Amino acid sequence: VLEIGCGSGHLTPRFEQAGFRYAGLDLSADMLKIARSKSPESDFWEADMRHFDLPEPVDGAIMTGRTISYLLPFQDVYDCFVSVRQNLRDKGLFCFDFIDAARFIPRIREQERVVHRAEYQGKHFFRESFWKPNLTYGWGFDWKSTYYEETEKGPQLLGADDSTISAFTKEDIALLLQLAGFEVLGFEDRPSYAFETWVVVSRKS
Repeated sequence: VLEIGCGSGHLTPRFEQAGFRYAGLDLSADMLKIARSKSPESDFWEADMRHFDLPEPVDGAIMTGRTISYLLPFQDVYDCFVSVRQNLRDKGLFCFDFIDAARFIPRIREQERVVHRAEYQGKHFFRESFWKPNLTYGWGFDWKSTYYEETEKGPQLLGADDSTISAFTKEDIALLLQLAGFEVLGFEDRPSYAFETWVVVSRKS
């Protein structure tokens, strides 16, 4: 199984323990360095998910954590799907999740502020985010975040980032998969911590 956008290999041990032969693909050399150090028995490839070639085809491919959201124009999404298909064996499966534009974009018509909190090694952190629709590339939105650690002296700023993120309708995804040579087997509604999300299961046709 190939994980596209594997990052630091957080999911790799789950596949290894389940008996899968696992390979991870990511664009970040720094992330892959961490992944290799944690799981030296698995293969990791530095590549762009829009254009990649594996040494041998795989039985299945997954993208988790709404990785597809970082592909903005439909052409990039289509190119990714074509590359995945070219690296799958016959009737290979391709599964991924995506933010449901039909439910999420109307909810953030007015710029929305959201806060997410986390605890790690006894420390408390929170992220303050602002979401605002951005229809330049389709059903997208701008996401600006600021990160803090909660201390006795009050919130301490850790950093900030901003991204433009893509959301999709089920019809968008179904058509793009069809054009790239996939058969859609089904959609599953899978709410996440912040977004209305669909998981799609497709098969190389």
